[in-house]
Amino acid sequence: MFRSLGDLTGASLIATDGEIGRICNFLFDDHSWQIRYSVVDVGQWLTRREVVISVSAIDQPNWKTKRLGTRLTKEQLRHGPDVDSHKPVSRQQEIAMREYFGWPAYWDTIVDKVFPPSLIPAGREFPVHTGEDNHLRSVEDVIGYEVWASDGLVGCLESFIVDEAVWHIGYLDVKTGDWLQSRSVLVPTSWVKSISWADHRVNLQHARARI
Repeated sequence: MFRSLGDLTGASLIATDGEIGRICNFLFDDHSWQIRYSVVDVGQWLTRREVVISVSAIDQPNWKTKRLGTRLTKEQLRHGPDVDSHKPVSRQQEIAMREYFGWPAYWDTIVDKVFPPSLIPAGREFPVHTGEDNHLRSVEDVIGYEVWASDGLVGCLESFIVDEAVWHIGYLDVKTGDWLQSRSVLVPTSWVKSISWADHRVNLQHARARI
């Protein structure tokens, strides 16, 4: 079933030993349109600390109660490697997270199984380097981008529509028109030609008449 990814913002993440935090963002691959990670705020009420968890370690969301379960403990999540989710995530950072949590690497295997919690002690440190994987991007940062057809502006990106069974983004939810006569249209991600991070816009390969 397809759902708006924005509906999970603020959802509770439940570890094996209790609630650990709330979902605040997601990271996706802009080539495959696959959601790779969720970003969870595990800080206290006066402090904020974001950790990144692979969606392979998250159970199917309960969209009604806005709760997601994970097979990790609070301690494992609190001591996970630091990642700045508002910058492109480097492959080295992904390797650090994979080694810490015991996740398989999605770039050399298909992630479609239930994986046990990591046997690596929580708190182990891993080096984090600066080489970037420019295809892993923040959902929060892309929301608000202009969407352009081959012959002009279509509208503004409001949300992503995701297949909840496989965490794949199938459509862009685009708001068209002005504030008095606006409407939302769903644009297949297969129509996306490119994303310009410098210009903050999504470029489509079709004309406006097809939308």
